[in-house]
Amino acid sequence: MDYFLCVIGMVMIIEGVPYFAAPDRMKKWMAALMQTPAGNLRRFGLIMMVAGLLLVYLGRR
Repeated sequence: MDYFLCVIGMVMIIEGVPYFAAPDRMKKWMAALMQTPAGNLRRFGLIMMVAGLLLVYLGRR
């Protein structure tokens, strides 16, 4: 459980950096994201999940 909490904490840190470093740019990026079709976002999410699963598999090997 400690390892899991560390991983979640690291994800939160990495996700928070762009909002802290460039909030105006993030607002523009989010506005552009709202214009992206749902199908494209779904495919991107699937690709990211598969890539994350692969990284976890390789890291645990």
